[in-house]
Amino acid sequence: MKITLDWLKSHLDTNATADEVAATLNRIGLEVEGIENPAEKLKGFRVAKILTADPHPQADKLQVLTVDTGNGAAPLQVVCGAPNARAGLVGVLGTAGAVVPANGMELKVAAVRGVESNGMMCSSRELELGDDHDGIIELPEGAPIGQDFAEYAGRNDPVIDISITPNRQDCMGVRGIARDLAAAGLGTLKPLDVPSIEGAGEPAVDFRTDDTEGCPAFYGRTISGVSNSAAAPEWMLRRLEAVGQRSISALVDITNYVMLDLGRPSHVYDSAKLSGTVVARRAKDGETVTALNEKLYALTSDMTVIADDKGVHDIAGIMGGLESGCSEGTTDVLLEIAYFTPEKIAVTGQKLGLSSDARGRFERGVDPAFLDDATAIITDYILKICGGTASTVKRSGAAPVADKVISYDPNLSATLGGIAVEPARQRAILESLGFGVTEGDIWQIAVPSWRRDMDAAPDVVEEVTRIVGFDNIESVPLPRADGVAKPTATAEQMLERRLRRGAAAAGFNEAVTWSFISEKEAEPFGGGHWTLANPISEDLKVMRPTLLAGLLSAAQRNQARGATSIRLFEIGRRYLVDAERPTLCVVMAGDKRARDWQNGKAAPFDAFDAKAAAVELLEAAGAPADRLQVMDAVTEGQIWHPGQSATLRLGPKAVLAEFGALHPSLTKAFDVDGPVMAVQIFLDAIPAKRASGPARAAYTPPALQAVRRDFAFLAPEGLSAANLVRIIKGADKANITDARLFDRFAGQGVPEGQVSLAVEVTLQPKDKSFTDAELKAVADKVVAAAAKAGASLRG
Repeated sequence: MKITLDWLKSHLDTNATADEVAATLNRIGLEVEGIENPAEKLKGFRVAKILTADPHPQADKLQVLTVDTGNGAAPLQVVCGAPNARAGLVGVLGTAGAVVPANGMELKVAAVRGVESNGMMCSSRELELGDDHDGIIELPEGAPIGQDFAEYAGRNDPVIDISITPNRQDCMGVRGIARDLAAAGLGTLKPLDVPSIEGAGEPAVDFRTDDTEGCPAFYGRTISGVSNSAAAPEWMLRRLEAVGQRSISALVDITNYVMLDLGRPSHVYDSAKLSGTVVARRAKDGETVTALNEKLYALTSDMTVIADDKGVHDIAGIMGGLESGCSEGTTDVLLEIAYFTPEKIAVTGQKLGLSSDARGRFERGVDPAFLDDATAIITDYILKICGGTASTVKRSGAAPVADKVISYDPNLSATLGGIAVEPARQRAILESLGFGVTEGDIWQIAVPSWRRDMDAAPDVVEEVTRIVGFDNIESVPLPRADGVAKPTATAEQMLERRLRRGAAAAGFNEAVTWSFISEKEAEPFGGGHWTLANPISEDLKVMRPTLLAGLLSAAQRNQARGATSIRLFEIGRRYLVDAERPTLCVVMAGDKRARDWQNGKAAPFDAFDAKAAAVELLEAAGAPADRLQVMDAVTEGQIWHPGQSATLRLGPKAVLAEFGALHPSLTKAFDVDGPVMAVQIFLDAIPAKRASGPARAAYTPPALQAVRRDFAFLAPEGLSAANLVRIIKGADKANITDARLFDRFAGQGVPEGQVSLAVEVTLQPKDKSFTDAELKAVADKVVAAAAKAGASLRG
């Protein structure tokens, strides 16, 4: 939100500079994103008077002017092509060195068609003051010659850009920011002048609310005989323009000003364009409305609208309709001041993809107790600027004003907030913010109607500590035993650290994606189990059921930007029906190895790369990799490619990881080219490591040389080679130290439906070398173990 220093001082009695205001705002939790002084853009431009205007000797459409720049300086010669340039005109001269705001051109002394020119007489468009560029600016004859134009035009008011967090609905107006600054000691909050306007007669247009859930209160009045051709006051237009609001008409400028000034949106309808009773109601499925942005919106029955007998005129709380908007010829208006339920506004805005200043305030929650005061203030502006006669105020429904009282122990500022604040100071802070304070052993804090974010004692602590200053919280070291800090990381955090280092060491790049995705992205994974009630957008609506969705989207973006080899990993949470599950996910796409002169074509990733990554990461996590069993994939839906994916388990039910190629339909849904390999490691399924001593046992190399024996087995094609190797390795744990598959063959000499698997077995003698009988005994155990797995020794 943008405010100007002058605008702020209309509510805050202070001598503070813009920099002092910004420093205080940052200190109390209202982050300042920047300060811009429009006078900087107009530096080098001054009020000047044309003394003479003679034809240019070399150009019919140019004139040679002599210009008085004031302050006793000699007149300057300026070449000008504006049709309205003439002797006696007072305008704006840009001198050498000035930079034209509209195009960034730096003015220099230069010859124009052979005649020296010492600057430029400027149009409104060139100074970004309007769209007029047919002639140069004409100022009143009494304008002070030589004065800086920024100062003359009131363009020297610094603009402060403030980032307002969603919970601070009270600071969505200049007055709310002024209140916070006053509480911080930067000045005194001025009283708000609320006029008393009784009005005469009933409103000429009847209105009511039929949707008390979406629009609990609909206040308003009609004003007849207004003149919308009148211009809003210069001070109002200047403030609106400074914060980026262009002038539309007097009536619209007034409502925009009050919205920015007091955080209170409103709407004005042209009464002549309304038919029958105006009603706040639910839309009907299929109804449409053309909004003020000239776009057509299709409505649904869960949206609140403002309609009359002819149809919808307003998307309630978000944007008015084009048909009933005020024009220059408007003479009678209906002023609407309503309260709309924040959650309803947020959902409607998200569904329609429609944002506006009004929506930003209504979905945060406006002050429900301010409807009457806002009606009076806006009516007063309209009567003073546009004239007319106001009716009495009609009130349909009731604003949800609830008395909220919080029990508060003032000692919490020290025990919870970390700052011991005297009770008298706490009371002064809270009262300056609008809270009511009743002291006792436990204070009773009455919450003002504009602070719907206040719910409990910790919220009160935050108000006190932020005004005192979070930088006043004393730094206190953690307790130490025997001078050594106790570890603070949990076992889960330590596991994630090991995996993060292991994945990075294996050549993967860490990605951090959104925890929420679109319904479309969740659909291939069976849909999301949790849907946000107030999402940032429709594309970030569902809590992710898997990390694959975010990583596949990231892979697609990388491919679109020319990446040929993608290795991404992420550690995060999956959100399932019963709980959120910590998970590590890996995605590999594109080339595993680039083409070169030795290997020829580039090599893509395959399922074995995914398996190798899964085993390596499980080893890094401390899982017993030697006991892992390879079994079928278990994830529901078309996620994994059949025959090119599997799971790693410790027993039939303990699934530690899934790995392999993703299903082509899944990669197509995310528009990722080529086969994609992936790994999902379920961190909560990894068995905890047992406590051990501070150091490992010393490594003693064996005294005798290892013995290796090769075995060739015939096995069914569906038999897992990894499981066969694991079974063989466990055939004689006392003597067999390793086993590995070194050959796989199918074809001539091998029966159909079977495959030849060759396994190298390593045996390690201890005290003495093996005898032939001992080697045969071990071999028999190997063959017997393989037979139980379904493999037979090949003859």
